[in-house]
Amino acid sequence: MNAKHLLLIAAIGASVTACTNGKSTSLKPDVWQDTLTYQFKTVNAKADDCAGKPDSACTTIKFKYPAFDNQPLLNDTVVNGLATLLDKQKGIAGLQRLAWQFLQDYKDFKKQNPTSPAFFELDSKVNIIRQDSSLIGLEYNGYQYTGGAHGATLIRYLNWDVTAKKKLLLNDIFKPGYEAEINKIAEKIFRKQENLSETASLADNYFFKDAKFSLNQNFLITPIGIKFLYNQYEIKPYAAGQTSLEIPYEQIKTLLKPGTVTARYTQE
Repeated sequence: MNAKHLLLIAAIGASVTACTNGKSTSLKPDVWQDTLTYQFKTVNAKADDCAGKPDSACTTIKFKYPAFDNQPLLNDTVVNGLATLLDKQKGIAGLQRLAWQFLQDYKDFKKQNPTSPAFFELDSKVNIIRQDSSLIGLEYNGYQYTGGAHGATLIRYLNWDVTAKKKLLLNDIFKPGYEAEINKIAEKIFRKQENLSETASLADNYFFKDAKFSLNQNFLITPIGIKFLYNQYEIKPYAAGQTSLEIPYEQIKTLLKPGTVTARYTQE
């Protein structure tokens, strides 16, 4: 790694974001108390041949993510998740190594294709969907283009238990044995969204294993229900894009564990 790349990759800037403690008027009980403060940090880098070119016409790397005050475990989770979002193998060493490797891959591409006008792009960020005194919902949003017909877009969610200081899994909020029932409920919602009858086959136009509907583990806890998202190629062809569905709490109340972060959203 040369000094120029080190300087580029180490160019990290922080900008303070507005974190308000305003109170919600539409939800009861109040879920806007004791929010964590944070700053957004950025990592930007460009290829050596970008001189005089706009970002839209050269190989660039952009990362943007929140750094929460006095939350080292959460911050480590955020950065690790961002680095491994699009490439787990290359991202395992962290954002800086990933950025260097991406630039190196572009150099190798240009050596093999010296007349190609193509350039690479890596643009990933972490958005804060919502936060309150017990829960933070984050969205990882990544885009990568390394040649070919089109780039790859990926969205992942992170639900963080502020009190327990850990990432929440479905098993943390649902009672044991919930899977069959929630899949049954979700399939009805899915079929309605897709304009499918109850008996229509899922074999032809979808990629579900054994043509049987199933939820994935990519979910976001919201005040209304549990939102699930399937990325491109996951259950449909690339051209169909992403597919999301939200299961209202009213339909899954009996499946939820009592006393978890969802309790405030299901109170009468």
